[in-house]
Amino acid sequence: MTTPLADRLAALAASPGPEGSDGPPPAPPAPETPADRPGTPPDHTNTHSSTHPPADHPQVLAQVLADRPDGTVVRSGRTVAKAHAPDADPQDLAARLRIAAHPLLHGILLPPLPLTAPGGFLLLADDGRALTRWPYGSPVAPDDPDAVPWEDVARLLARLHRVDPRQLPGPVPPMRGPAKAARALTRLRGAVDDGPAEAVPRPLRAAAAAVERAWYGLPPWARDEVPPPRAASLCHGDLHLGQLVRHPATGGRWLLIDVDDLGLGDAAWDLARPAAWFATGLLAPDIWTRFLTAYRAAGGPALPPHGDPWAELEVPARALTVQTAALAVAKAVTGERAPDEAATAVIDACARMASLPEQLAPGGPVVR
Repeated sequence: MTTPLADRLAALAASPGPEGSDGPPPAPPAPETPADRPGTPPDHTNTHSSTHPPADHPQVLAQVLADRPDGTVVRSGRTVAKAHAPDADPQDLAARLRIAAHPLLHGILLPPLPLTAPGGFLLLADDGRALTRWPYGSPVAPDDPDAVPWEDVARLLARLHRVDPRQLPGPVPPMRGPAKAARALTRLRGAVDDGPAEAVPRPLRAAAAAVERAWYGLPPWARDEVPPPRAASLCHGDLHLGQLVRHPATGGRWLLIDVDDLGLGDAAWDLARPAAWFATGLLAPDIWTRFLTAYRAAGGPALPPHGDPWAELEVPARALTVQTAALAVAKAVTGERAPDEAATAVIDACARMASLPEQLAPGGPVVR
């Protein structure tokens, strides 16, 4: 991150906004609904997480919470400012921000803070990069697996998927989950092809080949080559445990964050990462059952209320497995991070998917 960008984000986070307010009022109560954390794969990073002072302390020096190519986040006191990916489409992002601020999303998504009046939530830096401002929320504790609120995540997703897109400010952009998966494959290819072949160890080259074969075993819509057959639900698009914060930071409710991939798509995509974790042995069966039961009890439309969910989950779960494996291999090739246990599990799953198309995990579940 460049010093000018850090300074701009710090100033933006510390600014009072166009109305001089510190942030939005607490979200209204959520409506009633019908009645071992996995090893975090390499691309699961919470943009609100870091070692930080007391969460509600009003005067905190600016601190960098995340600095990655796809986003930089700086906190100052009760607010954070974010520089979005350089290639983010400002029009689509502005639409996503308006949706996140809409009353129908209260209690589901963390709302953005205004930056320009009236009702503007986005500024452009001198280089055209989109900047936004948000309330600070406290993340899921990375060192406390028992504190992961699986049922809350499931209920939030069910409520998100039940929102009627026709009542939202439009046009609602497409959900970018498949595009994100395709981008992971592009990153893998760039890492493997950049430099002489002998620079990539044989095991990593074999892993990359297995990921490629698993990728081409997916239908075209999951590879972002054609529109998905089902695209009527409002989806988060990149659901993982790093996309969850409490707001207010002390004792507040859980809310979803990061709307960069929000849009219309197949709601099953938002369930795919937990499904892939379960299928590859990274999520305990009882936790998966709790998550699935809570989603169905809350009226989540991605799955039938009873019976085997895998007819809807198979393709998205495979796609997220391939995406996670592609990023893991790319990072290993570039020396950024060696594959850990979770990364090895999804790489092995890709090898099984390539050689035995019906087998996502050893010993089950068999994904048909």
